[in-house]
Amino acid sequence: MGSLSNFLENELIDHVFGGGAYTPPATVYLALATADPGEAGPPTEPSGNGYAREAITFGAAASRQIVQSAQVNFDQATGSWGTITHYAIMDALTSGNMMAYGALSVSKEVVAGNTPSVAASEVVISFNTGAIFNYLAHKLLDLAFRNQAYSAPTIYIGLSTTVPNDDGTNITEPGSGNYARKAHATWGVASGGATSNTGDITFNIPSGTWGLITYGTIHDALTVGNPLWRGDVTDQTPNSGDTVKFPSGDLDVSLD
Repeated sequence: MGSLSNFLENELIDHVFGGGAYTPPATVYLALATADPGEAGPPTEPSGNGYAREAITFGAAASRQIVQSAQVNFDQATGSWGTITHYAIMDALTSGNMMAYGALSVSKEVVAGNTPSVAASEVVISFNTGAIFNYLAHKLLDLAFRNQAYSAPTIYIGLSTTVPNDDGTNITEPGSGNYARKAHATWGVASGGATSNTGDITFNIPSGTWGLITYGTIHDALTVGNPLWRGDVTDQTPNSGDTVKFPSGDLDVSLD
C-alpha cells in the first residue's frame, strides 16, 4: 500500500481547515525509484538511458483507498536503470512535488533492452483506519489523484459518548442538556501532516449531564452533515454548569 507524502498531507489538511485551497494537478505521473523515498522525498529516479516519468490514472476512491486503473508502460531502456524497488506519484513530468510513494510488490533490475511496465492495480494509495472518516478519505483521494472538485467545508466540532466507526456510524452525541456542535474556523498552518485549533473551542454551558464523553468528532454541518475526523479524548462527564472546551492547541488533527 502506498502512503501520502508530507507535502500532500499538509496541502490536504490546509485545504480542509482553511490554510489554503489545494489545486490538484490535471495529470499525475508515476516515477520509478531505486530506494525508499520516505514521506519527505524526493524519489531517487534513474537518470538518462531513456527513462522518463509516465502518466498514471486511478479509479474512483473506495474502501479508504484509490487504485491504479490501467497499466503504465515506460519507454525501452537504452542502458541500466538500476534495481527498481519503489514508486512515487508526482505532480509534474519533471521536478515538481512528490504526492505519494510505496514499494513495488517485486523489485526489478532494468537493463538495456527492457521495456518496463507497472500492471493495473499495482499502485494502491490508502488511509489507515482511524482518525479520518471514509467520506473525507474518499473526497481527498479523488481531489488529489483524480482532480475531482471538493470545496473546503465549514468545520464543526462535536462530542461522542461512543467510539465512532470508520464509516461514520456509532457516533452518539448528547441529545439534550443544551448540547450543540461548535463551529471553529481558525487552525494552524499544517506541518508534519498535522494541525491544531487556534483559539479555544468552547461549547454551550450544559444544563444537564452530557454523559461520559470519550471521543471528539469533526463534521461539516451544525446538524447531520458528513463526519470528517475523530479522535479519543480524556474521558469526562460534563454536568450542569460545567465549562466544556478544547483550549487553543489541544485539538490535534493529523493524516495517516
